[in-house]
Amino acid sequence: MGIFEPFRAIGYITAGGVPFSVQRLGTETFVAVSVGKAFHVYNCAKLNLVLSGPQLPKKIRALASYKDYTFAAYGSDIAVFKRTDQVVTWSKHEEKINILYPFGEYILSADIKGNVFIWSFRGSEPNSEPVGNISLGDKFTPTCIMHPDTYLNKVIIGSEEGPLQLWNISTKKKLYEFKGWNSSVCCCVSSPALDVVAVGCSDGTIHVHNIRYDEELMSFNHQIRGAVTALSFRTDGQPLLASGGSSGVISIWNLEKRRLHSVIREAHDASIVSLHFFANEPILMSSASDNSIKMWIFDTNDGDARLLRFRSGHSAPPRCIRFYGNGKCILSAGQDRAFRLFSVVQDQQSRELSQRHVSKRAKKLGLKEEEIKLKPVIAFDCAEIRSRDWCNVVTCHTDTPQAYVWRLQNFVIGEHILTPSSGSKSPIKACAISACGNFTFLGTEGGWIEKFNLQSGISRGSYIDTSLAIKRAHDGEVVGLACDATNGSLISAGYGGDIKVWDFKSCKLKSRLDIGKSVTKIAYHRANGLLATVADDMVLILFDTVAMKMVRRFEGHTDRVTDLCFSEDGKWLISSSMDGTLRIWDISLARQIDAMHVDVSITSLSMSPNMDVLATTHVDQNGVYLWVNQALFSPSTNVDNYSSGKHVRNVRLPTVSSTEKSEEEPIHSSEDSKESKVKPYVIMDHQIPNMITLSLLPKSQWQSLANLDIIKVRNKPIEPPKKPEKAPFFLPTVPSLSGEILFEPAANSKETDSSTEDTSHKKMADLSSHFSRLLQSCGDTKNYSAFTDYLKGLSPSSLDMELRVLQLIDDEPQNLEQRPELQSISLLLDYFIHELSCRNNFEFVQAVLKLFLKIHGETIRRHSMLQDKVKKLLDVQSLVWQKIDKVFQSARCMVTFLSNSQF
Repeated sequence: MGIFEPFRAIGYITAGGVPFSVQRLGTETFVAVSVGKAFHVYNCAKLNLVLSGPQLPKKIRALASYKDYTFAAYGSDIAVFKRTDQVVTWSKHEEKINILYPFGEYILSADIKGNVFIWSFRGSEPNSEPVGNISLGDKFTPTCIMHPDTYLNKVIIGSEEGPLQLWNISTKKKLYEFKGWNSSVCCCVSSPALDVVAVGCSDGTIHVHNIRYDEELMSFNHQIRGAVTALSFRTDGQPLLASGGSSGVISIWNLEKRRLHSVIREAHDASIVSLHFFANEPILMSSASDNSIKMWIFDTNDGDARLLRFRSGHSAPPRCIRFYGNGKCILSAGQDRAFRLFSVVQDQQSRELSQRHVSKRAKKLGLKEEEIKLKPVIAFDCAEIRSRDWCNVVTCHTDTPQAYVWRLQNFVIGEHILTPSSGSKSPIKACAISACGNFTFLGTEGGWIEKFNLQSGISRGSYIDTSLAIKRAHDGEVVGLACDATNGSLISAGYGGDIKVWDFKSCKLKSRLDIGKSVTKIAYHRANGLLATVADDMVLILFDTVAMKMVRRFEGHTDRVTDLCFSEDGKWLISSSMDGTLRIWDISLARQIDAMHVDVSITSLSMSPNMDVLATTHVDQNGVYLWVNQALFSPSTNVDNYSSGKHVRNVRLPTVSSTEKSEEEPIHSSEDSKESKVKPYVIMDHQIPNMITLSLLPKSQWQSLANLDIIKVRNKPIEPPKKPEKAPFFLPTVPSLSGEILFEPAANSKETDSSTEDTSHKKMADLSSHFSRLLQSCGDTKNYSAFTDYLKGLSPSSLDMELRVLQLIDDEPQNLEQRPELQSISLLLDYFIHELSCRNNFEFVQAVLKLFLKIHGETIRRHSMLQDKVKKLLDVQSLVWQKIDKVFQSARCMVTFLSNSQF
């Protein structure tokens, strides 16, 4: 285990270009979307996330929904989930599956070779075997499946070659073949009118066809918007057809007037994947490969659509991130020209910062929204101290000579545009905000540094090195800026390798240090005044900005260093490189304490102020990945336990819903070899993997078992029982000379006492025999559920009596192993091993085990026949607690994080 372990990925809404699947349950509508190797289910009422599916071995290629079931095709297999629990896996296909289609109580699956399997859902559980198979032939590659209304057991299958075929899935026979239009069929949907379907082709044409007579009713040209990738008919009485193209534009066609009705320009930034009109509602849902899902409502006077609600993330990989808001939010700037705020606590609070009516301005000027938006952000800085007063974020953009400010309290761009007053319009490359939040500093490509007031946006002076020929701060590009905690100094780094410290107020140069190498990136820690720099030789050097001396030098990266940051306490320096590694350097020990390698190189990273979570972005990945700091939640932190030297761990990226092991290292340790011998995880049908199941008993019932001795002492009477002054009148008495009350002895008292004693023993024997018989029968079948239910029904004192009945009063050497008490104790040990392995009724079994060992611990120690089972019980107990503790480390991280957050 390393310092950072995968936690989860955020910022993913849709991925992979997989069409969504809409399912209506009762009065609510849900949509299932693919997010790579997992799926999400949203409630369409507010587009809030209700379910997150587990991680699959491969990326999802198709989705379908039926009642509470979700079907996800990955590779040549189909995983069937009931909510989030995987029920069965269908594995009849030999080729990759590209279509899943729900058809009544059937699911149709088609692969790229034209094989269609029919899966039945008539029972309460899905069948593991298909009920039929259809072969479409080698020259027919299916692209879409559609069921025409009122056509019993019939579907239309479109092909990449152009023709369409009508099949009866009940008889497995082809009924008819439509010639097509000499273009690949991309999508096909049924209309509210009988016998009428709409077919979208790759050449950009839409054909409204009557399949009963094989006649074309009308066609629309969609060529300027690319191939027709999605279609949907409106079903609330309006004769409208929505079509989506590969350019991201949604077109609305009027079927009565046979012309274009309206266009939703810039609906998405990438190809439309799915369109769906809700039944009898003027609402259209769309999704695209730009990592977004949107809902449009047609309620305007002119019949045009407006955006109702949406969920979106970065459509292009983010390039720089930083924690904000005490670590509960992340600011992210992407190559899609968007500046976003992601919530780590609740995904619904994530949003894009507004750039002031981009859609309206683009529509007015007749331009695309992408042309109106600001260029991608290359660097930014933020300060929370004055967030309620004025703008508190400043951004630098690609090849832009101005810097922009943002007001995060309102999630909008600020009113000021900061333009340095240098002679030439040089692009701004670096920025920083002072510790007080009143000033910002801008460094340009030409070497100028200027200070601005954030409240007014007015320039407050320039930093000039008078020793240079040209009056500027650096003889080359300014690659980094930083301000100390007391507003006493400004630190700047130039690409030429010179680090300069300036007086904050007078803007004069205080000290200078030449590295002799081209500096590419810097990181500054305000608390200790350390400045980390990285040059082209991939060596990290730390400087003390007060003494202007080098204090540390770290080597290990083999490719360009992409980002670096300090931990909040200043003890660690974290760096990432294009060689795919992330390395943690301990500044006090002056060495590397951990390193991990991921498959996709890290482009940016940021450590939360609480030091509990590390956020990273990666090449060609649209999400933000979170890692848990295990050292923060471990009971004892020792850096020697982690990797050191040149050893690098191979770690998988965090996933949206991770259930896999994070490390890909072979198992060699003694504990792992013990784990291979003892397999404690027997997952039941009702059990979630890697979790425990509680007994649902009142806490007092199982807690009393552990404190039974204390309870008995507390309930013991303080005084002995007293002789009653007067006996009840109904008891028989005899006269006496002394006047005392004497009770009449029962006849044959000895016989009565003996019979009472026999009856008492008989009852106890009966009770004990039922306990033993039930334990024996459950041990034979290896199913202890009935025995556990019996124990849960006993009171703490009754359970204590049942266990004490098994005590050995005298250790007779003859036939010791034949004693029924020892056999029952052995069976109880088997019971505890099984229940701990299954992790069922966990807290109750732990309490019973404690009581059992307290009563029979000495007996087990004396008899060798029980010691082997006790050793196995110890192994299982230790391994289960170890695994549970590892699983719940991330949970403890999140609980601590939520407790520190303010909602």
